[in-house]
Amino acid sequence: MKWENLEKLIETVRILRSPDGCQWDREQTHKSLKPNMLEEAYEAVDAIDSGDMSNLKEELGDVLLQVVLHSQIADDEGEFNIDDVSKELNEKLIHRHPHVFGNQKVNSTDEILNNWDKLKKEEKKDRKSAMDGISKAQSALMSAQKISKRAVKTGFEWPNEKSLWDCVYSEFDEFKEAVKEGDKDHIEDEMGDILFAVVNLARWNKIDAEQALLRANKKFMTRFRKMEEIATKPLENYSFEEYDALWKQAKKLLG
Repeated sequence: MKWENLEKLIETVRILRSPDGCQWDREQTHKSLKPNMLEEAYEAVDAIDSGDMSNLKEELGDVLLQVVLHSQIADDEGEFNIDDVSKELNEKLIHRHPHVFGNQKVNSTDEILNNWDKLKKEEKKDRKSAMDGISKAQSALMSAQKISKRAVKTGFEWPNEKSLWDCVYSEFDEFKEAVKEGDKDHIEDEMGDILFAVVNLARWNKIDAEQALLRANKKFMTRFRKMEEIATKPLENYSFEEYDALWKQAKKLLG
């Protein structure tokens, strides 16, 4: 049977959630599993970035486990089951790909994405604002990207990149003024405006801000570890000038 192992997985999770199964699995709820869902998704992304296909296979399994677990919890509560999830997803995919499963003709990826958004809007008739439906659980950076893209689709966009750069610079000026005033709430507001403006700058240049920051984090940690490796004394004992020289040395060694 082609999907034999998938069916075995579903049955295994059902047993784990049963009265004769595992206490931990029985105690889980949709809310208790939220951190696991996020963690497994990010670990799968890490595996993609690493290019390690064996690791990716494992991490995708962990993501799939979350889907199956949530579906089993819902089934136990009489809400829906994994088959309902699969059916709804399949119907959505067919509906949103009329150029594949229907007679619609498209000439570019942009047309495909525009049609997707149009069909999605038709499905979500209860959404009144372009800002409706944005996840409150995702990172603030990812939310900022989605908010920005949604606004642009309504025509709310800078006329050119120079005007966007002017906006970024002005936000830094406003932040400096807020710091002078010393009002923490105002300072935080202005820092948020800087970050949001920079996200828009990334979008304008077709850069995923979340991925860019993840790369920056990884690069910093790699260089910092190299600094720790080549340091001749505890880092806490380095002066700023020595730290700066060590950073440059680590950067050079890493290429």
